[in-house]
Amino acid sequence: MTTTGEDHAPARGGPWWWGRRRGAVLDVSLGAVSALECAAEGVPFARDAGIPLAAGVVFGALAGSVLVLRRRYPIAVVLVAIAVTPAQMGMLMSIVGLYTLAAAELPRRIIGALAGMSLLGTLIVTFVRLGQDASQKELQFGEWFLPFASITMSLGATAPPLLLGLYVGQRRRLMESLRERADSLERELQLLAERAEERAQWARNEERTRIAREMHDVVAHRVSLMVVHAAALQAVARKDPEKAVKNAALVGDMGRQALTELREMLGVLRSGGDGARAERAAVPLAAVGVAAAVAASRAADDGERSGEGPCLSELDELIGQSEAAGMVVDLSVEGEERSYAAVVESTAFRVVQEALTNVHKHAAGAKTYVRLAHRVSEIAMQVENEPPPAVSSEESGARLPSGGNGLVGMKERVAALGGVFVSGPTDAGGFRVSAVIPAS
Repeated sequence: MTTTGEDHAPARGGPWWWGRRRGAVLDVSLGAVSALECAAEGVPFARDAGIPLAAGVVFGALAGSVLVLRRRYPIAVVLVAIAVTPAQMGMLMSIVGLYTLAAAELPRRIIGALAGMSLLGTLIVTFVRLGQDASQKELQFGEWFLPFASITMSLGATAPPLLLGLYVGQRRRLMESLRERADSLERELQLLAERAEERAQWARNEERTRIAREMHDVVAHRVSLMVVHAAALQAVARKDPEKAVKNAALVGDMGRQALTELREMLGVLRSGGDGARAERAAVPLAAVGVAAAVAASRAADDGERSGEGPCLSELDELIGQSEAAGMVVDLSVEGEERSYAAVVESTAFRVVQEALTNVHKHAAGAKTYVRLAHRVSEIAMQVENEPPPAVSSEESGARLPSGGNGLVGMKERVAALGGVFVSGPTDAGGFRVSAVIPAS
């Protein structure tokens, strides 16, 4: 990304105080022309003043060459031009000096004072010279002619360069201000783009976390029950063929349910992938922040869509599956049952589901208590298990591996809805998971 100020900045390559070589060449040329002009005008000045001709020429050349310093010392150039005005020399120096003075970054009172001095000096010299010429040539004019001619000539020599310099200086300052504003705007746009990219990256991370949490909730519970039933099937295959057949049927049903849920989730991800890529390619940079915000809130929006996610009415079926796997579960419900927002019911269901899965993993055979409380403005749930019974070496081989993401996922779900999640061991040696979720 280029910077506007760098694109328009003048190249620094001139000698001394000049910013560019072209400016140095221009000022030296103007100084040379002014020196020649003043040197030529020094001849009549020396004749009238009664000084040597060479002294008048040298004086004029030195005075005219001061114009070379117009960019560095514009005030000095104008003062020299005013000083040599009685000698009737330095017209070019006066015009260029006034232009440079008006275009420079100087206070307006200084510009006005020097311009007034130059105007007054030119007016007086013009009035005196015209009067002398008229008397020498015995010309007859009206009384109005000399003042009118003097004022006209002095204004003509002072006003145009002064006004032009003011215009050029104001235009230059306006262009510099516009460049600064463009640079500031580009920096702000770059900063907004960086922030939008950070928000987009944060949204992508949140989306990956949400997908991982959903996959964990869908797979872990079903597969955990399948492992438990498979272990039971292995234990009773020879002793009780009828029970083995029942456990095998349960394993098959759970496997089909897990595959169905996985297929539905992957179908949603696959159908949204191409559209999301096309949308990202089509939106401009300015819309990245909006897209990031939409993606970040997608987790909450998905739960509010009708027909998606489990609900509390499926809690009996969930507990029945755990009981079929050999777990003793005691369910108690307090308060009047009512319907909640889809995301609230889905979160409450997932908390109970994951808590039961953890009991299968870490406390197989332990009696578990599931409590659900419907309150005025919230819903509370608690899953607590007793200490697990001692297991033999053969049964310990059926213990399920744990990735350590279940409690983290439950806490993230509850916190996303503004609820409170607490988990930890009990004094009796078991484990308790508690969550309170706002009802609205």
